[in-house]
This record gives sequence, structure tokens and C-alpha cells, in this order.
Amino acid sequence: MQKSYFEKIDETLISEVLPNGLKINIIPKPQFSKSFAMFATNYGGADRRFKLADRWIDTPAGVAHFLEHKMFDMPDGNALNVLSSRGASPNAFTSSGITAYYFESTNSFEENLRTLLSFVSTPYFTPESVQKEQGIIGQEIRMVEDNPSYVVYNNLMRCLYAENPVRDSVAGTVESIAEITHETLYHCHKVFYNPSNMTLSVVGNVDPESVIKMALEMLPVEPGEVPERDYGGKETSLPHQSEISASMEVSAPQFLFGAKLEPKKSGKARLRQMITGEIALRLLMGLSSPFFTRLYADGLLNNSFEYELDYTAGTAMILAGGESKNVEGVMNEFRSEIAKIASEGLSAELFENTRKSYYGSQLRILGSFSALSQSLADGAFADYCPLDAFEEINSISLSDVQNFIMENFTPEKLALSVISPL
Repeated sequence: MQKSYFEKIDETLISEVLPNGLKINIIPKPQFSKSFAMFATNYGGADRRFKLADRWIDTPAGVAHFLEHKMFDMPDGNALNVLSSRGASPNAFTSSGITAYYFESTNSFEENLRTLLSFVSTPYFTPESVQKEQGIIGQEIRMVEDNPSYVVYNNLMRCLYAENPVRDSVAGTVESIAEITHETLYHCHKVFYNPSNMTLSVVGNVDPESVIKMALEMLPVEPGEVPERDYGGKETSLPHQSEISASMEVSAPQFLFGAKLEPKKSGKARLRQMITGEIALRLLMGLSSPFFTRLYADGLLNNSFEYELDYTAGTAMILAGGESKNVEGVMNEFRSEIAKIASEGLSAELFENTRKSYYGSQLRILGSFSALSQSLADGAFADYCPLDAFEEINSISLSDVQNFIMENFTPEKLALSVISPL
């Protein structure tokens, strides 16, 4: 068990890698009454083709999401009901890159953690329950296909990527999930839900030794083979297509634009790229940025405008968008902002204020047990410690941020997805 103290933020991190390969990260917070646990697997909607024992295997779209739905089933009941009956708040999610199961509780933490480790590591599927779930997920797929936020995002993924499966829905299609059987689920659980491909992150009023001991007792002893993933052919730095439009029942046009960037694979280099990118986005498009305040005053943007830097399934991308009555005007203004930075450079004062603001936002994350647990899980899969960010932020320079902007926001790299009112 490794103990690391981060003096600048007064946080302690307990880390352990079990003999079976499971990475455990714990941040004890004895001054709080609540605790949060996340048990995650490095397996998401884009992991459809993989290599195991020198053999390539193809699976239908939507298996990872289907598994998330079915994992709560136990022979003697449902894990959601068990956890809720003890006062816990459980849930789960599937992205293109990971699937995570978690709960927050103020009481019975060890009993709840035992339940979490048990149902996630012990699959229980029957042909009848799988067939029933196909109907439920099929209905969910049809609902999101009528959701403008989903359509504008999914269309942008198809603009950006030519082959990577992130361009497809995490849930799959009605046709693809019809191919999923209970044997498919058991097989993919065995492959991807082995401890060598998983991580456990815990934050709160917990005893780290008890957490580690429980994981040792309840999970498989031997490590499993971590499969090689195939995300298709190598993508270029340019989008697959520059723009896509659709019409739906919306009150005002919705838009999302973005660009691909070459992700640093892991470690400190990944963490530094993330921090540089997030500071760049805050400086360019944050609520106090010249770009946003000007367009907000002109009525081109409103409070729906958001941005993010996303890493998933071997990709990294910059996304931004919201609602606007004049999407073309927004994009012209954004391109003008990038051209201005290219000719005049960044304001040193604006950069320093943005960096301080970003540092403050990261401090606030320390108070969000769910966000902190997820950052620990993301770090475990990419081999970096998110708490190192507080040292790394101060080493990011104005030129680092300017170079990031100039490299990744050139007009030819941008793709745009728009949903217009019918």
C-alpha cells in the first residue's frame, strides 16, 4: 500500500495494485460523513473488436451498454434495490471508453461496497431476461434518436471520424442489440470485467485497509488477459467531413462544433496535455472570455453554451456548442477570434487570470466526491495521478496555451453539426 501526501492541497492518496491487476485509489476524508465508491472497467461502446489469445473477435454494437443494464441483476434480486434499501444512491454509466458502477452513502459503506464488488464481478443472465432487456433498450434507442442533443452530438462524431467506433451510438441500434445473447454478455464480461482491466476508486470517510482487504477477498485471485482493441484505421488530423445538418422539432437552432487532436497516450504527458487544453478552452470560450461576453451581449450565444475536452477510446477531441439564432455568425466570430490570436498573440493578463481561475475550479472538484472518484478512475486507465495537476498547472506557460490553440483550432480542422427547426 502506497501513501502519498499532497501538501499544497492537504490531501492523502492511498494506492495499491492487487496481484490480480486491479488498481485501487483511495482518498480518505475522515472529516466527512459520506463516502463514494466507483468500480469501473476499461470497456465502453467503442470496444467492439478486440484480440484475445491471438484471435480477433467482433461483437455487435451496444454490448457494453447492454451489460451495464444487466449487471444489476442478481439471482436473488436487484443490486439497485439492495443498495437503495441501505440508504445508498447507486447508479452506472457507459461511455465510448469505460463503464462505471458507483454509489454514495452515509451509512453501511462496507456492506454497500461488498454488494458493489459482488454484483459487478458476478454476472447473472438468462435468455429470457436478455430478450426482455432488448425491448427496453430498443425503446431507449428510439427515444434518444428523437433527442436533439443526442443527434447533434452523434452527427458531429460522424463528421470528425471516418472509422473509429466513437462515431456510432454507445447504445447501438435496434438491429445490433437484437444480435446480443446471454452468451455474448457472459463472454464480454469475462474478457473485460477481469480485475486487470478494472479500477476501484473510493473517496470519503473510509478505512483504506478494509477496502483493500475486501477487494482481495471478493475478487478473482489471478490476473486476466487485457485484450488489444481495434478502433479502425488511422484517422487524419482533419475531419471526415466539415459540416452536417438536420432538422428537428426545436425552438431555435442547436449546434456543436469540434476538432480532433492527437492524444498523448498516458502518464504525465497526457495530464499536461489535458491541463493545457482545458486552460485554452476556458481562455477562449469561458464565461468571462472576450469571445463569450461579446457574443452573449450581441444575443448570438446564451447560457446553453458549453465546451469540453474529451478523451475516449483512443481519441481526443474538443467540443463546444449550444443554442443560437445565428450559427454562422457564431462560427465567423470564432474564426475571427483565432485569427486575432494568431496575429496578436494572447494577453498575458488574460492568460494568468484564466490559469488562476482554472486552478480554483480544480480545487472545487476536491469537494465533489463523484467527480474526484471519476478523475481517479480516468487516471488509473491512463497511468497518471489527477492530484499531480496542482503542481502541473503552475508549469503551463502562455506559449503552451497559444501553441495548443494554433495547432488545434485552425479552420480546416473544425467540423460543425447543426440542428435547425422544422
